Amino acid sequence: MLSDIEIVQKNIMEPISVIAHKIGLGEGDLDYYGKYKAKISLASLKKLQSQFINKPGKLILVTAITPTPAGEGKSTVSIGLGDGLNRIGKKAVIALREPSLGPCFGIKGGACGGGYSQIVPMEDINLHFTGDIHAVSITTNLIASLIDNHIQQGNSLNIDPRTVTWKRCVDLNDRALRNVIVGLGGRTEGVPREDNFTIAVASEIMAILCLSRSIAELKEKLGNIIVGYTYDKETVYFRDLKCVGAAAALLKDAIRPNLVQTLEKTPVFVHGGPFANIAHGCNSLNATMCALALGDYVVTEAGFAADLGAEKFFDIKCRVGGLQPSAVVIVATVRALKMHGGVALSELHASDPEAVRTGFENLSVHIENVKKFGVPALVALNRFTGDSEEEISVVTDLCKKMGVELCLSEAWGKGSAGAETLAKSVVDLCESWEARFSPLYDAQLSLTEKLKTLAKEIYRADSVDIAPKALKKIAQYEEQGFGSLPICVAKTQNSISHEKTWRGAPKGYVFPIRDVQLYAGAGFVVAFAGDIMTMPGLPKIPAAQNIDVDDQGNISGLF
Repeated sequence: MLSDIEIVQKNIMEPISVIAHKIGLGEGDLDYYGKYKAKISLASLKKLQSQFINKPGKLILVTAITPTPAGEGKSTVSIGLGDGLNRIGKKAVIALREPSLGPCFGIKGGACGGGYSQIVPMEDINLHFTGDIHAVSITTNLIASLIDNHIQQGNSLNIDPRTVTWKRCVDLNDRALRNVIVGLGGRTEGVPREDNFTIAVASEIMAILCLSRSIAELKEKLGNIIVGYTYDKETVYFRDLKCVGAAAALLKDAIRPNLVQTLEKTPVFVHGGPFANIAHGCNSLNATMCALALGDYVVTEAGFAADLGAEKFFDIKCRVGGLQPSAVVIVATVRALKMHGGVALSELHASDPEAVRTGFENLSVHIENVKKFGVPALVALNRFTGDSEEEISVVTDLCKKMGVELCLSEAWGKGSAGAETLAKSVVDLCESWEARFSPLYDAQLSLTEKLKTLAKEIYRADSVDIAPKALKKIAQYEEQGFGSLPICVAKTQNSISHEKTWRGAPKGYVFPIRDVQLYAGAGFVVAFAGDIMTMPGLPKIPAAQNIDVDDQGNISGLF
């Protein structure tokens, strides 16, 4: 059996100009990054945004059950579904996030799908791609250096160094950078203060990039970033440093979506990479709008399970971008159901229909939650070779009892042929149901009420315990006029709750908010639940140990 990277390396890609031509893009619409990658030009981006308004396609969101540590193949199903839709004669385009280097060298590996359902050039996309995430990192760190330089060079804005809220970032898992001290070494080396690093994909700049449609909007959002407070407790915005233009200049190319292809030559926009557990978890508005302008069906995905990525897709991205999703595909696996049914990770290979039945309660919560947004849904069971027919039959029966269709997805082993049935079911769902999408909560609710709504309706907690420090900040944010912003909850991806060890469908508990942070530029408030960190650490045996490159430049071990 070939590995993912061996499958990719045997594939013959089409020049990206050929892929672009399939969806009506010509030479003048693209800026090439080699033979197989391209960015949409700024002029074409504006044209496609206008087309999106006049001709929106069907937008299909792919989300998932609460995953095992290895993930349940959401990207694989998304890519397979896009290929499957084209296979049955539909004009489909896919819109995905860019992989972060953190997971690539950590535990999960790359994020380009798997088997015969992948996007290419896989090695490029998983590593440096077109440099978008590096642009996010350098912009974030430019702002940090400008803040510290301003304090060092006389501090005319009267910034209190103890109140600087802006964090530096790097696109790697590095727990040693979670808490640091900068400015050591004497008077000429800066003003000493505590600082923090976050992973680049959880930074406010990444969120701003993904939620900005133009350079003008990008500059406005950059200017609205709150970097700290004065000794008189007045707010200091990044625009006060008079360097918004410099930051925007670093992002002028990064704001443009990237075009690549699947193994089966379906066009794919890959752009923006926020994590869903500690950020808003969706690809860029620009990529989604371009895909909707060019395709009749657009497949996109949101990170981790429906309690994280899907909720943020609906309550943040769709709200900001005016998107109207047509259908949702919830990816489940037998192994994840068994995990939620109490089976140890080391024993998931053994058939256990009763554990599947017990673990179904996790999937049922996600199905119920998606329905609260007024969008029809079906379940895609991503089939693994070890799944028994009895286990699959249990899932099928339980979905039927909930009034939800279950489709097997075998795109990993069969490509589009393994997703053809799923594609037909998605088309039927879009045509037979009228989506009446609406966000979960009204924007005018208080920030506290929004948190309570999320905790009770999505995470199934009985109540919310907001730490005094967080309550004080919430009151301050509302006094500043930010009370109408949506909430982006940062919490574990390993449970519907805040506690990573709680499997299944926890309920009857208190959901704790230990801190909040205002992302005034991005336009939402981040709420930190439990012990979640914005800078992940590496595992005991990182995936980096398996990656290598030979003298011909061929990469191995990247999956």
